[in-house]
Amino acid sequence: MPDTGRRDTQEKGFLNHMADKEQRPGRSDHAGKLMPQAEKKLQEAVCVLLVELCERFTFFGIVCNMILFCTAKLGYRSHQAAMVNMCFVGTSTLTPVLVGWLAEYLVGRTKLVCICMFLHFLGTALLPVVSFPFEDVYIDRRHILLTLPKREQKIVFYFALLTASLGIGGIRAIVCPLSAYSLEDCGPKELLSFFNWFHWLVNLNSAVVFVSISYIQQSVARNLGFLIPFVSGLMAMITIHMIRGEMIYKPKADSSLLTTFGVIFSALKTCCVRHRYFSIAVASWLDHAKENHGGHYSETQVEGTKSLTRLFPLFTFQILYRTCIMQIPSGYYLQTMNSNLHFSGFVLPVAAMNVISIVPLLILVPILECVNSWLFSSKNTGHSPTIYIVVGHFSAALSVMVAGFSEMHRKHFPQVEQTLSQEVLLVSSMPCFHLAPQYILLGVAEALVTPSCSLLSFWLVPERMRGISMHFLALFNGAGCFMGALFVQTAHAGTQGSWFPHLLHEGKLERFFFFLASLMMVNTLGFWTIAHRYNNMHEDCTNEFRGNLPGEKLLKHEKAIKCYNAVLESSPILSPVEKT
Repeated sequence: MPDTGRRDTQEKGFLNHMADKEQRPGRSDHAGKLMPQAEKKLQEAVCVLLVELCERFTFFGIVCNMILFCTAKLGYRSHQAAMVNMCFVGTSTLTPVLVGWLAEYLVGRTKLVCICMFLHFLGTALLPVVSFPFEDVYIDRRHILLTLPKREQKIVFYFALLTASLGIGGIRAIVCPLSAYSLEDCGPKELLSFFNWFHWLVNLNSAVVFVSISYIQQSVARNLGFLIPFVSGLMAMITIHMIRGEMIYKPKADSSLLTTFGVIFSALKTCCVRHRYFSIAVASWLDHAKENHGGHYSETQVEGTKSLTRLFPLFTFQILYRTCIMQIPSGYYLQTMNSNLHFSGFVLPVAAMNVISIVPLLILVPILECVNSWLFSSKNTGHSPTIYIVVGHFSAALSVMVAGFSEMHRKHFPQVEQTLSQEVLLVSSMPCFHLAPQYILLGVAEALVTPSCSLLSFWLVPERMRGISMHFLALFNGAGCFMGALFVQTAHAGTQGSWFPHLLHEGKLERFFFFLASLMMVNTLGFWTIAHRYNNMHEDCTNEFRGNLPGEKLLKHEKAIKCYNAVLESSPILSPVEKT
């Protein structure tokens, strides 16, 4: 029997050796086929990135001087213009979630992306209709007045903003989703590096927009300013058309936003009913939604939702932070517009001050890359980016507080006349560069918070829930934009225009900033008290979430059985007779 077993082993080894020889040429052919596929993947990634940058170019081109346009051309009050800008940003943040749901359930992805491209084109094409000076038309040397009434002008303006935001949502959700960058196999170090450099590129693009488009809109050819977002959107559509649908990413069948909401509502409903009549001990209140506890959802769906709800405190503390970030295109913009923009005989664009908030981010990202490489390579350090979020939140609170002191300082300067977009404004003679510290602090906050929060939202949930987690992060960020608009309206109405005045030298805008800074400081302390949850929820906790899912438990058991069989086959203790 031992000789027979040894002979069988030798024959198996010989056959395996011959099979390896026969497969070697096939492997080289397979490697040859992988080369064009790799080139195609690279081309798709480059195209997705180009469309992403074109879309951001369009978005920032619309946002950068909207307040000046609303106040100078549409006759809005300052607080109304700030609210319009923040609501547009919030809508553009929420529409990817809506369009993603439509693409998944109601409309096909290809059909919907064509609709969104048309809406984007329509919105960016209608904006020049609002901004173009119809009274300056000459035909056969005759001056013809073609004035568009203010009411119709505002209707066209709002319709253009709505269609543009829907188009932006379609591009972000279907053409350029985060899953199109193939991040499934990346670890936390690689993910944080990706988010850092991704936001670095987006902000570099926005810096170009704020300098170039804002100057064109304000000074050189202000009436063609809104044509530039139209051209940028046209470039994005041409890029999509060039690859004939190859860019349209088709995600895997995953958990949906409706399933997540269904699990939560089902658990709440069952919880209330059983609390009223009878109670059953469960590990988590979400377990009431499981089928084996009387619910309607599988264990996989409930466990995924449980991992997501652990991130809700993190998302909630981002709302007020996003409200502070929204001061750049609202309160800070009004401060800059009411300051002296002259510099060496040159009138600076108002939105160009936003570049000051972008420069710290462009400088900090390479430095943070080096720091992260050292922290993640350290064996004894369980690195978590929550410390970045705490410091970033504190920097945002400090920025808004500095803005309050800057507003008090600005009022001590005498007033001078300044012409912006053919409108003569009475502004403070304080140079606008005195406002630089508040912009720099918010830039530091963005460099620390946004990539770190994206990493936690992406990494601390099972792979099948990552898209839903990023959708929830977008929902809470959009809520922060709308909360900023609500704060402005409440402050203006509650103080009869004193805390957010139309003419800043006649009001107390600094009180609004101090109030927001105090709220943000409380928000920072609140997040600091719960940050330890996400320190523990790093790699070990992520594995725990994934191990709770039944499918992944089965895979683990299969691997254990295979490992056990391998040990039996290679064990020198057992004889061949005992193995058989």
